[in-house]
Amino acid sequence: MNKSELIDGMAEHAGITKAAAKKALESFLGDVEGTLKKGGRVSLVGFGSWSVSKRNAREGRNPQTGKTIKIAAKNVVKFKAGSELSNSVN
Repeated sequence: MNKSELIDGMAEHAGITKAAAKKALESFLGDVEGTLKKGGRVSLVGFGSWSVSKRNAREGRNPQTGKTIKIAAKNVVKFKAGSELSNSVN
């Protein structure tokens, strides 16, 4: 499922227009992004939670040349599925 398919599904299930569903989805995604940028955590009980974790700098290898390269430290987004979501797919 891609973004446009999700918008179509949201509109159909909620009985709203596609424009309203798109606006709602973009608002949700913007709020999640804003919270994660501030170092916060977003949790939807039963569905899952998003958080930001710091990945330390490390050394890696270029697979073509075998040379060692330095990989910079960065923040990564992590998602942990909630119990209801996990149970629904198993």
